[in-house]
Amino acid sequence: MELSFRWYGEDDPVTLENIKQIPDMKHIVSAIYDVPVGEVWTTERIAKLKQTIEAAGLKFEVVESLPVSEEIKLGTDKRDELIENYKTSLVNLAENGVKTVTYNFMPVFDWTRSQLDYELSDGSNTLIYKHDQLKDIDPLTTDLNLPGWDESYSREEMNHLITSYREISDEQLWENLKYFLDGVLPTAIEHDIDLAIHPDDPPWPIFGIPRIIKNKDSYERLLSINDSKNNGICFCTGSLGSLAENALPSMIRTFGEHIHFVHMRNVKRLDSHSFLETGHLSKNGSVDMKAVVEALQDINFKGTIRPDHGRMIWGETGKAGYGLFDRALGATYINGLIEGVSK
Repeated sequence: MELSFRWYGEDDPVTLENIKQIPDMKHIVSAIYDVPVGEVWTTERIAKLKQTIEAAGLKFEVVESLPVSEEIKLGTDKRDELIENYKTSLVNLAENGVKTVTYNFMPVFDWTRSQLDYELSDGSNTLIYKHDQLKDIDPLTTDLNLPGWDESYSREEMNHLITSYREISDEQLWENLKYFLDGVLPTAIEHDIDLAIHPDDPPWPIFGIPRIIKNKDSYERLLSINDSKNNGICFCTGSLGSLAENALPSMIRTFGEHIHFVHMRNVKRLDSHSFLETGHLSKNGSVDMKAVVEALQDINFKGTIRPDHGRMIWGETGKAGYGLFDRALGATYINGLIEGVSK
C-alpha cells in the first residue's frame, strides 16, 4: 500500500509542495481537467502533467478520472466513436507510465450532497446528504443545482439528460456498461492498464435515475462481464460505507486482486439513506477503518490508497472536501493504521 493524494492541477490551492510534506506521501492522483469529455487526451498533455508531478518528487501512475461520456452511458449512436477516443487515451496514458485509470458510470453527475458546509459540533464544516430534503424534489420542475452536478451543462442539456436516463432501466444501463467494457478492456489488457470503477455516490437511485454500482452484487455482476484482473474496482469506503448492507472488510477479501485503488474516508450514517462525512477515525463514523486496512493487508494489496474527502478545519477555505489540512490528517492516520496492521 502506498499513499497518494488527489491534486486538481495548477489551479488547485493545495500545491504539490504542500502535498510532498505529508509523511510517506508517494503518489499524485490527477487528470487533465480542461479537455472536454469524450475528446482524446494527447501524449503531449499527459507528458506535461507527468513532468510537473515528477519535478516535485512524486509519482504519477493513477488517473482519476478519465470520464465516460453520457453518450456512452446512454448507448447513443455516437458511442462507438467515443469509445475509440477512450481507447486512444488509454494507450497514451500507458505510454506515459500510468498503471491505473479510475472512471465511473454514474448518470449525469458524480457525487451528490445536499449541503457542503454543514457545521459539526467541533466547529469544522463537512459534506452531508439528507435524503428527506431531496426525495420529493424533481429537478425538471425545480431550479435545483446540487453539489456534485456538472456545471458545464446548460439547464436545457441537463433536463434532456435527466429525461433520457429516466427512460432507461437498470438493465439497459448495465448493457451499456458491458458494451463500453467490451470495447475498452482489450486495449487496457494489451497495455497493462487496470480500469477501476468508482461506486455510485450515494449508492442508490436519486431523482428517478438508475444507479448500478453500489454493493457486493453489483461488483459480482461487473466481474461477470470480464473476469480479467484489469476489470477492476476503485474501492471507496465512504461511498460504499453509506449503505449499511455493505460489509466492507468482507467485500475487500472477496474481490481481492480486482481492487486497484482505494479511497479511505469515513461517513456517519444518520438513517438508511442519509449520512454526513466525518473525520477519518473509526470512532467518528460508521466505517471501521482499521478493519478495512486489515482486510487490505490480508489480500496483500499493493496499489495506491488516498485519504478522500476531508472536512474544512482551522479556517481553511477552498474546494469542498478537498482542502489540505484534514486530508493530511487522514493520510497520517492511514499511515498509522498501515504500520499497525503490518507489524
